[in-house]
Amino acid sequence: MSRKYFAAQDTDYTRKLAEYAVKLEYSDLPDEVVERVKMMTMHTLGVSLAASPVALSNASIRVARAANGGTGGGSSVWLGGERLSAAAAAYANGTIADILDWEDCAWTGHPSAGVIPVAMAMAEERGCSGKEYIAAVTAGLEVYQRVAMAVQPPADFDHNRGWALCNWQIFATCTPAAKLLKLDGHKMNQTFGMACMYAAMPTNVQQATMSNAYHYQHGIAAQNGILAALSAAEGVDNLEDCFDIPYAYCEQLTSSVDRSWLNRRLGEHFYTLDILIKHWPANMWLQTPLELLSLLVKEHRIRPEDVEEIVLDPPTQYRMHCYDDGFSSLMEAQFSIPFVLAAYLLDPQPGPNWYAPERLTNPEVLELAKKVKAGPGRETTLMESFIGYQNGKHPEKTLTVKLKNGQVFSRTQSIHKGHPADMLSREEFKELFRREASFALSPERTEALIDFIVNLEKVDDMASFHKLIA
Repeated sequence: MSRKYFAAQDTDYTRKLAEYAVKLEYSDLPDEVVERVKMMTMHTLGVSLAASPVALSNASIRVARAANGGTGGGSSVWLGGERLSAAAAAYANGTIADILDWEDCAWTGHPSAGVIPVAMAMAEERGCSGKEYIAAVTAGLEVYQRVAMAVQPPADFDHNRGWALCNWQIFATCTPAAKLLKLDGHKMNQTFGMACMYAAMPTNVQQATMSNAYHYQHGIAAQNGILAALSAAEGVDNLEDCFDIPYAYCEQLTSSVDRSWLNRRLGEHFYTLDILIKHWPANMWLQTPLELLSLLVKEHRIRPEDVEEIVLDPPTQYRMHCYDDGFSSLMEAQFSIPFVLAAYLLDPQPGPNWYAPERLTNPEVLELAKKVKAGPGRETTLMESFIGYQNGKHPEKTLTVKLKNGQVFSRTQSIHKGHPADMLSREEFKELFRREASFALSPERTEALIDFIVNLEKVDDMASFHKLIA
């Protein structure tokens, strides 16, 4: 362990986590973990392809191209297929992966928008095998889950202060980058140290303004994770044990640091399996209301013109907003239960079609959205929702649809499709991918990508991915 010039703890959390990430091999992974990594790869790529019509997608690609000094490199941008450096491609793909808010939700954020773009970019550029890619993704997810949980805020945290969601995302991105660079435990340890310097500052500016720039955070974390690993690979002095030194990382974020999470159940349990996959293109806490409405619509053949009122009980904190003049941004709509329920009723097929600019102020959408009301129950706060999720629970919601003819239909649900306790099957993932990819690719190209992903362990050189996406 390196010398520390400030008050230090005699612990080795960082070293153990670094050694675990370095030594994890494909052969160590249970079949269900391998399958989940494949399906997360498919879904993350799919939701990125679905973002093709969104203006921010092309904007992020232009930014990546400019930062790259033009085209050229060994990694593919998922939309269009042009080649850039791994860092620039990861920036574009990481941003695009989060644009529709459709990828995943761990106990703490959206790691697949970082780990998948980085691992794909690095594996493609370096000609790694599919097995190496799968092991790198798993290592990234396992490190991410533990670091994120070690620095979660206390139960009475005020969400308005700004949660550090994309702060710990850097560990989902630097880990697979360092692993695919084949760094040893010492340099993986230093990569974590470099990541501290690249980590985003906790801020609420993106949510306070409901700006689409929120999605750029994930691209920035993807790019910076690669830069952190490359910096360590080139050689830095000291910079070890960032999780052990007070205020090197953990205490900067929370007053309730729990370092025991850093090494918890290493080699025993894969927290990769505890990550939720979002079934719908909307914020995490909109998944259950959407799932309930879809079930009611299919069961009772509910038409939008027949709806008198929709009641969600209990309502969800910061998610019940609806405005007479419409929604000012993609993010503002994605975080609104009234908007997405109206969008679903008018167009049950999910995708970027829900968030087309003209729909954000469409009178028909807004009229229907205003019919969504908060029930009498106590509002579910975001912090208690996350804490419940982290402890194996999920907020129970009841959705009641009242029709103009007096009929009333209601359903209650806690665990929705895509939750770890009700995960999508391989066939369901495939069907969802076909929908997602339809916004960017032909059916033939879509099926070729499905075949590539479900057989990742047989891929000798991940550079072959370029031919499928270009």
